[in-house]
Amino acid sequence: MAENTKSLFFFLSTLLLLAGQSQGRIISKISSPTSFSESGLISNGIDNVEKQNSYISLNTLVSSSKSPPLTNNSKAEETCEQTYGFLPCTSTAMGNLFLIFVYGYLMFTAASFLSNGSELLLEILGPGIIGGLFLPVLGALPDALLIVVSGLSGSTEVAQSQVLVGMGLLAGSTVMLLTVLWGSCVIIGKWDIEDSRAKDSKDTRGLSLTESGVSTDIWTSYAARIMAVSIIPFVIVQLPAIFHTNSGRRLAVLVSLIVAVTLLVSYCVFQIFQPWIQERKMAYAKHKHVIAGLLKHMHGLDRFLTDDGEPDEEVIRKLFKTIDENGDAYLSDLELRALIIGIRFDEIDLNKEDAVKKLLRDFDTSGDSQVDEKEFIEGISKWLKEAKRSVTSANSSTPRASNLVTAFHRQTKEEHDLLGNQGDDAEEGADKPKFTSYKAVGMLLLGTAIAAAFADPLVDAVDNFSTATSIPSFFISFIALPLATNSSEAVSALIFASRKKQRTASLTFSEIYGAVTMNNILCLSVFLSLVYVRQLTWDFSAEVLVILIVCVVMGLFGSFRTTFPLWTCSIAFLLYPFSLALVYVLDYVFGWS
Repeated sequence: MAENTKSLFFFLSTLLLLAGQSQGRIISKISSPTSFSESGLISNGIDNVEKQNSYISLNTLVSSSKSPPLTNNSKAEETCEQTYGFLPCTSTAMGNLFLIFVYGYLMFTAASFLSNGSELLLEILGPGIIGGLFLPVLGALPDALLIVVSGLSGSTEVAQSQVLVGMGLLAGSTVMLLTVLWGSCVIIGKWDIEDSRAKDSKDTRGLSLTESGVSTDIWTSYAARIMAVSIIPFVIVQLPAIFHTNSGRRLAVLVSLIVAVTLLVSYCVFQIFQPWIQERKMAYAKHKHVIAGLLKHMHGLDRFLTDDGEPDEEVIRKLFKTIDENGDAYLSDLELRALIIGIRFDEIDLNKEDAVKKLLRDFDTSGDSQVDEKEFIEGISKWLKEAKRSVTSANSSTPRASNLVTAFHRQTKEEHDLLGNQGDDAEEGADKPKFTSYKAVGMLLLGTAIAAAFADPLVDAVDNFSTATSIPSFFISFIALPLATNSSEAVSALIFASRKKQRTASLTFSEIYGAVTMNNILCLSVFLSLVYVRQLTWDFSAEVLVILIVCVVMGLFGSFRTTFPLWTCSIAFLLYPFSLALVYVLDYVFGWS
């Protein structure tokens, strides 16, 4: 009975907290007693009061037992406007900080749905119009929605104030991707540099600033150059400020908007006719399935993981001797081919020769076209750790050693089935891509709905937190909002970089440059549209300068270098606090804003 009473009390308390506003007697705002006789009302002694909040609230506890009386010009509590009429709001700093965390997590969830749904759709339909036109736009959708709602609210004065949130997100996303994430990928993905090139999977020189780092291919340099070109609209919109003239500012916004939209269309068309980023992702999915298939086969031969999930070198050594039929202490391509045939890769229609090449590329670190015992042990151990990391990331928990390989094989088999190009004879998998396509579309719709629903309350929470703490909303959105909208992309990039391969490093940095490019053209197009349609004042010189500096510095790095020693990450990391400090000095010391 006591439990039922507690439950009922909790329910009624919650209902009371969630209840909407109510009204009792009306306190008239009549300035003089003589007015009562004219209106036919009888005064109760309370009149000439300011409009107060319609919600009942507890006064803040103070040390004194008596609170000072309210005057006509003061309010008991700052009011806030509930988004959609029911979402919570507050005027306190800690309350808004909590709301930023909650709404930010929802935006992170939306970004994750959009990212995962886009990848599923890409694997099913392949590169082309979907991969080149539709998916890049979806990747930048959460940022674009936040920018839209930041400039649509209220009057022109309110929009001019809240649009700083959108500019903070635009600048913060670009700076975070090219500084914090870029530098982290260099550290996580580093390996030894020999003859000006990083050697795949060879990491013996620790944190050497000059003898360790990452290498990328020439296509990644092209992606960096495209990113550098995408800053042209920022330069155009700043031309009136550069020449110290107030005339032509609105024209500059319009011209910059046209150029940004043109660059956006051109970039999407380029992705359609040059879909090398999407093709690289698909090829990597196949490569990962080779790893999973071999591990699954070895799991049937013997147990090769210790109880704590670490590779058992003794068992792996026995496996090597089993495969080495001629006993020469080396695995030739013929012996590897026999191993591949035994794995039954026919179920996914994977080319045997291609699988052997992938094995040699991963295992043969000496380059002699054969695998010795040490290389085999190191390669298998690396694959096991990769499987553990992948399965743990997907399941949010670490499986037991005995189930690890099976889980990894099942996960990668599902990923490979999503490619949709197994061949005409793969009739058994025909229904699965169809089901997965529905799943992908559902994830995209759900992600879009969540982002659209909670973008506005997130912007309001940032603006209210800025008011409560007197911290400019630009700095709050610069630091906090990119964490919500880009975290999923950042985690994916770090996982790819950790594989310590030129191929995966190239994909990682290409994705970073591509994300910045979409920020610079799509999100800027949305921002410029708001400024032009709402007739807002373009007063963001310091913020634009920060974007230009970071994009130019990192764009030059990526355009003319394919090897990045470890010392380059220090430049990237330093650019982040430098950007914040520069905006503060220019806006609040030199008065640019």
